[in-house]
Amino acid sequence: AVLFRDDEDTFKILIATDIHLGYLEKDPVRGNDTFVTLNEILDHAQKKEVDFVLLGGDLFHENKPSRKTIHSCLESLRKYCMGDRPIQFEILSDQAVNFQYSKFPWVNYQDRNLNISIPIFSIHGNHDDPTGADALCALDILSCAGLLNHFGRSPSVEKIDISPILLRKGRTKIALYGLGAIPDERLYRMFVNKQVTMLRPREDEDSWFNLFVIHQNRSKHGATNYIPEQFLDDFINLVVWGHEHECKIAPCQNEQQGFYVSQPGSSVVTSLSPGEAVKKHIGLLHVKGKKMKMEKIALETVRTFYMEDIVLADHPDLFNPDNPKVTQSIQAFCMEKVEFMLDNAERERLRNPRQPEKPLIRLRVDYTGGFEPFSVHRFSQKYMDRVANPKDIIHFFRHREQKEKNDSDLNFGKLVSRPASEGMTLRVEDLVKQYFQTAEKKVQLSLLTERGMGEAVQEFVDKEEKDAIEELVKFQLEKTQRFLKERRTDAEEEKIDEEVRKFRESRKKNTEEEDEEVREAMTRARAHRSEDAILVAASSDEELMDTGVKSTGDSDDGFPATLRRGRGRARGRARGARGQNSTARGSSQRGRGKKS
Repeated sequence: AVLFRDDEDTFKILIATDIHLGYLEKDPVRGNDTFVTLNEILDHAQKKEVDFVLLGGDLFHENKPSRKTIHSCLESLRKYCMGDRPIQFEILSDQAVNFQYSKFPWVNYQDRNLNISIPIFSIHGNHDDPTGADALCALDILSCAGLLNHFGRSPSVEKIDISPILLRKGRTKIALYGLGAIPDERLYRMFVNKQVTMLRPREDEDSWFNLFVIHQNRSKHGATNYIPEQFLDDFINLVVWGHEHECKIAPCQNEQQGFYVSQPGSSVVTSLSPGEAVKKHIGLLHVKGKKMKMEKIALETVRTFYMEDIVLADHPDLFNPDNPKVTQSIQAFCMEKVEFMLDNAERERLRNPRQPEKPLIRLRVDYTGGFEPFSVHRFSQKYMDRVANPKDIIHFFRHREQKEKNDSDLNFGKLVSRPASEGMTLRVEDLVKQYFQTAEKKVQLSLLTERGMGEAVQEFVDKEEKDAIEELVKFQLEKTQRFLKERRTDAEEEKIDEEVRKFRESRKKNTEEEDEEVREAMTRARAHRSEDAILVAASSDEELMDTGVKSTGDSDDGFPATLRRGRGRARGRARGARGQNSTARGSSQRGRGKKS
């Protein structure tokens, strides 16, 4: 371990991810959990006098956060991140490139109208990603208010150039790279096709500490539904990996690439799965020169979560499925287990009074072997006043047994066992694909593709894009009609069907063209929604008029920092970063920015 003294050459960075503000905000017991923990995180940042806070995505749980959630977030950021404490580091890169999607393309602490004591840098996650006709996300509201610096946006699906924010404190220089959440299959394909480039500083490229923040699947959820670590460039020193909720914050070295990966995990339990039961932490990262140290900070305001698995068949001495009173015995056994977990939670709370009073409890019961589950509702009634999640304390599941297709005999070596749906996340587009692959021929898609339809349904469900499916159908229908006209296909049903089938198959193979189709259809849907909103607003204005009701309705020094292409697997042109624009904001006269 490297011993660090806090001096003028050492960066102190507070690292957190997946805060999920607003999760279960209407729950009478758990509604304020995320807001309380955000305050604890920012309080640590203030007391540790960090240089900045780095967030790895999913600050918000909902894509369109409620008014209460936005208000609570603004309140916390204003309370902890504004003040007179001077900022001890400077930005050397072209901020017009780093923050090119902002109306105020410079870091918030260099704005003369703001008094920022702790800058926050954040990428977006898959929960709070940009949507709508203007491709805005909740982070853009915070960025516009000057309370947060949103970076790492890459709207192009053809090429991604990741341009770093170049920071310097004394003799330590950090190149901060960020990539906001992108659908995993799309990003996987872009890495494979060498369409992702990490730009590097031209001057003294080996003197920079390269820090990369990403928000993608790290564990494999399918053939291409994750990002393998070996896709990332080997010049990186540390990767901060968001999206995965299990806390593995201690940096772990990737032997193949040489860099370290830190997975901070979430600061709130959003699913009752084993990974979430691991103690929650944030990190205090010290960087001096090319050396680093990660200090773990346990979060004290997080609701405790205890979990245990029971396999009834493992207790033949206690449970006999033929016994008429076996269900009562199982229920008594489960109550014993729950009481034991509640005792542990109470002991832990005595050591830490900041912990919420009611814990989260989960008991997974495998009742394979002829057993019957008891009433979960009746069982939960006993714990209404003692547990934060009484309705889902118990989860019953059975092993799924699958025979070999060509064998009439049961092969016990091939039995698949897994808790049904427990700890697994089924995505909307996967369900759509699965449905059409297993559907009867008469209800299978003949014009649309499963993938395109899956993405449209996902937009409809997750992002509330009402016209997504309709616009995709219209768009693909128009495209097919154009194709048939160009081919001058005879007006015979069989020939038309054959041409449509060929056209559909060619589109399925050309994934980039299919991406373009979905994107175009979503743009149409958003434009359609905007027009509807204008019409609604206009009609409501007319109503108000008719009834007579009033409606209320610049860098700190001139150091130029140019960038060149990364030497990783991807290639591309470095764009833009040609040193600070003369119009960029300088440090304020109120003592912010590096003191000379």
